[in-house]
Amino acid sequence: MDRNTPSLRVFASPGRYVQGRGAMEQLGTLVGRLGRSPLVLTDDVVRGLVGDTLERSFEEAGVPLTFERFGGVPTKAESERIGRAVEDNGHDVIVGLGGGAAIDAAKAAGDNAGVPWVSAATVASTDAPTSALSVVYTEEGAFESYRFYDRNPALVVVDTQLVAQAPTRFLAAGVGDALATWIEARALRGTGAPNMVSGLPTRAGTALAQLSWDILWESALPALDAVERDLVTPDVEAVVEATTLLSGLGFESGGLAAAHAVHDGLTAVDETHHLAHGEKVNIGSLTQLVLEGAATAEVEEFAEFTARAGLPTTLTEAGLGDADDALLDRVVEAATAPEETIHNLPFAPSHRDVRDALRAVEGVGRRGRERAGLGGPEAPKKD
Repeated sequence: MDRNTPSLRVFASPGRYVQGRGAMEQLGTLVGRLGRSPLVLTDDVVRGLVGDTLERSFEEAGVPLTFERFGGVPTKAESERIGRAVEDNGHDVIVGLGGGAAIDAAKAAGDNAGVPWVSAATVASTDAPTSALSVVYTEEGAFESYRFYDRNPALVVVDTQLVAQAPTRFLAAGVGDALATWIEARALRGTGAPNMVSGLPTRAGTALAQLSWDILWESALPALDAVERDLVTPDVEAVVEATTLLSGLGFESGGLAAAHAVHDGLTAVDETHHLAHGEKVNIGSLTQLVLEGAATAEVEEFAEFTARAGLPTTLTEAGLGDADDALLDRVVEAATAPEETIHNLPFAPSHRDVRDALRAVEGVGRRGRERAGLGGPEAPKKD
């Protein structure tokens, strides 16, 4: 289907979603229902954290466990390498274990090798686990493209105890990524623009995007406080569901707009590489709100709330506080590339419109930080 001229409404979802404290203890049994020779893709840090748990889980399920080391960046070459490992060793299912990067690489490798893939998330920093797409990056960490698949993960597993034990910044980034879901989905309503599965947005996808937003405004701050102390509370469970399941379904079936396009633009310059995906997206959300001419009260409230959540709300924090027009032009050029989702907006912003909105974020974000009692923003330390 041509993504530019959708005629049908399409809703996509994973085969099964499992979330809760200790969910990784059940991974062997759950994966064993999909294949008898799985390959688990993860990095050394995550393997050190959950390797023993998985060995017990797979042994109890009578399923062999084989690990493959993830190189760290979901590039085309890395996914091809992993796909060859799947084929050469006869694996019939691949598990992406860790954060969004490992999960996206596992999806691509599974698609290359023609086997089902599983998302096993140890953090809730992005909404990647449920979707039928991967973000492909260059070796330098710049956005390269989206890669779309004809199926979603067969299984998604999220262990909320592991989420709680991970650095709080990861969950905050997930909040930033998920808050954009409703901002973008509502922009597509009635426009005829495509969602991320080559169809018109469904009411279900848009409603789930709004539900994610509502939960985050209610529970994000207490959940972040709990995770700071490694606690799993009802607020943590709610926020993990909002950032992973609801945001994942909402962005894919509701559609993306300017916030993620600005994220992609920010990846094009080295100055922002210290930011996580959801942190860049938050700058993109503020940019989209300004670009849309959203009500001042809404923009100011969003800036204050996300500052309280520990997210960057200024160009200074993004490493672009002293950026000249030439540097921001590189960001805007990437954000407005022909294939970018900014073109799903119900209006056609010019290059200058986007650059001015991005610059305006600095003042909006500073005021939000002041209202939150956080003081002025700090620029990242240079190596």
